[in-house]
Amino acid sequence: MNFQLTQEQEMLVDSVRSFVEKELLPYETEVDRADEVSPELAAQIRGKAIAAGFYAFNMPEEVGGGGLDYLSQALIERELSKVSWALHVFVARPSKILMACTGDQINDYLLPCIQGEKIDCFALTEPGAGSDANAIKTRAVREGDDFVLNGSKHFISHAGHADFAIVFAVTDTYEHNGKKRNAVTSFLVDRNTPGMTIRRGPKCVSNRGYHTFEMFFDDCRVPASKVLGEVGKGWDVANAWLTAGRVMVAANCVGQAQRALDVSLQWAADRKQFGQAIGNFQGVSFKLADMATQIRAAELLTLHTAWKMDQGTMTDGEAGMAKLFASEVLGRAADEAVQIFGGMGLMDESPVERIWRNARIERVWEGTSEIQRHIISRELLRPLLR
Repeated sequence: MNFQLTQEQEMLVDSVRSFVEKELLPYETEVDRADEVSPELAAQIRGKAIAAGFYAFNMPEEVGGGGLDYLSQALIERELSKVSWALHVFVARPSKILMACTGDQINDYLLPCIQGEKIDCFALTEPGAGSDANAIKTRAVREGDDFVLNGSKHFISHAGHADFAIVFAVTDTYEHNGKKRNAVTSFLVDRNTPGMTIRRGPKCVSNRGYHTFEMFFDDCRVPASKVLGEVGKGWDVANAWLTAGRVMVAANCVGQAQRALDVSLQWAADRKQFGQAIGNFQGVSFKLADMATQIRAAELLTLHTAWKMDQGTMTDGEAGMAKLFASEVLGRAADEAVQIFGGMGLMDESPVERIWRNARIERVWEGTSEIQRHIISRELLRPLLR
């Protein structure tokens, strides 16, 4: 891997960084305190992202997306994450699994998402099925030309803004190594479909204004034409997206950690105690040195993993390493930032307490740290335990 960014990548980073500073950061405090992004602000961000060419940068060029490689996508994610998800989510990255759309689905779902006319959400997690995704209980039973869905989902991000959901439901079971497994199918379910109810879920301290929702299906009838991919092959369309998503979460974590370091450096230079800047004291300066070193390591691991994705050589374990390491580096960096700021680090007058709150969820969503360690260790041991 060539660790030197190309001129185009440097320009891309500069453009996104400028966009964040001008179009997103000015609204961060307001959104965090209100725990809400107004429809007007959401539309404004979406419109400016489209005009700037950032919208749907993760989608292939042949369908109207940005057509960027994974390394460039990771660089963009790193910059966007320097502000809360509540704001940068409107620089939309449609679910990549929509590339499984066929026939009328392309014009009804895929293209409108890329053009900013529709928003999707990913509905997999259930109250009894978080890390154990195979334990989902939402069922879809075939009745003629329809499937009838019954069950529930929770922790579904951004469902309140979505025009449709990509819903995963069990459509059959099969035997595998003596154990019963679920055959899962993914469905495109429009927001106004009778039998589907969406309501706000519990409030989260991380990323205020970026809400999660609960979804309930009560004899919700969905045409068979809304099956995404093949019946019983839902994991086929989900797994590649989930694995790649972990690398982008890692990039998000690197960006947040860098912001924590940046504000800590400024505070260490400006804050005076005992007649001098607190950065002159080893108790503070060594924290900064450790933060910078760990962030650099997380960044290099993340970008290298994104590069391997572009080469088609990345493994699930490598994606897990990037997500695990970067999210835990962020947790340490955010905590050290609070310590450097002292009491002010817990006040909402500075961004530090917000960075600290937002950082905590990164070790949970898109696969907990424990799940990442499971994936990594299983991959390491597999050749030896056959």
